[in-house]
Amino acid sequence: MRVQDGLRALIDHLNAANIPDAPRDARIIMAAVLGVDRSRLTLAAGDPLNADVQKAALAMAARRAAREPLSHIVGHRAFYGRTFRVSSDVLDPRPETETLIAAALQVAFTKVLDLGTGTGAILLTLLAERAEATGLGTDLSDAALCIARENAKALGLSTRADLRQSDWFLRVTGRFDLIVSNPPYIALDEMQALQPEVREHEPRMALTDEGDGLSAYRTICDSAPAHLAPGGHLMVEIGPTQATAVCAMMQRAGLETITVHNDLDGRDRVVAAKAPG
Repeated sequence: MRVQDGLRALIDHLNAANIPDAPRDARIIMAAVLGVDRSRLTLAAGDPLNADVQKAALAMAARRAAREPLSHIVGHRAFYGRTFRVSSDVLDPRPETETLIAAALQVAFTKVLDLGTGTGAILLTLLAERAEATGLGTDLSDAALCIARENAKALGLSTRADLRQSDWFLRVTGRFDLIVSNPPYIALDEMQALQPEVREHEPRMALTDEGDGLSAYRTICDSAPAHLAPGGHLMVEIGPTQATAVCAMMQRAGLETITVHNDLDGRDRVVAAKAPG
């Protein structure tokens, strides 16, 4: 069997399970088991395929057919040009969250706080893009913090990223130029409509507040002013229908210059505001 034959078998297996974009997923799986970049699969297409390697690829395809996220199967996810370790203990970094990164990089900061850091993707990306910055990432989950620490080490950012367990601001002291967060914003009555890859395989506490999807924003907006430096910025990712509610919370908290940023699909995705001063 050649690599191209094994790849065809993976595609057929995933198509039979009605997996969207089966050829893409099959290529990612085959590249992972071969230990090569996906862009080089065409060059390897005629190479012999070891039986053990094909067995490993088919095992991964079976997991994907059961709707396990591909990122969990291969163990990593790309975000803002970098690779992050992921697992079922953390929310997958998503392309729309890059809207938050882009908005944050428009302002000046040297000290950043990331609430609910998960993989650390937001905090670590901001630190990687700003060599002079340091940051704190908090999460309630010890397992998530382990993943974040792995990512910090892999990116050479461990000395600039403090990662600690905290329930939002509970163990946070001091003031920051920038506070960012992608909190759980899925309302309880929306959970059943999520794709099984998300609903059944990502940490529930990172998805929903078990209520109206807005409780995290209430906590963040109420407490952020006490932790923002004068003129500092608060930026949060939101669900596409939540901008009006979150803007109102920021206004009640005394924050200024409240703006909404759209993602590449034109949906409301980030609400940003500035502390007085």
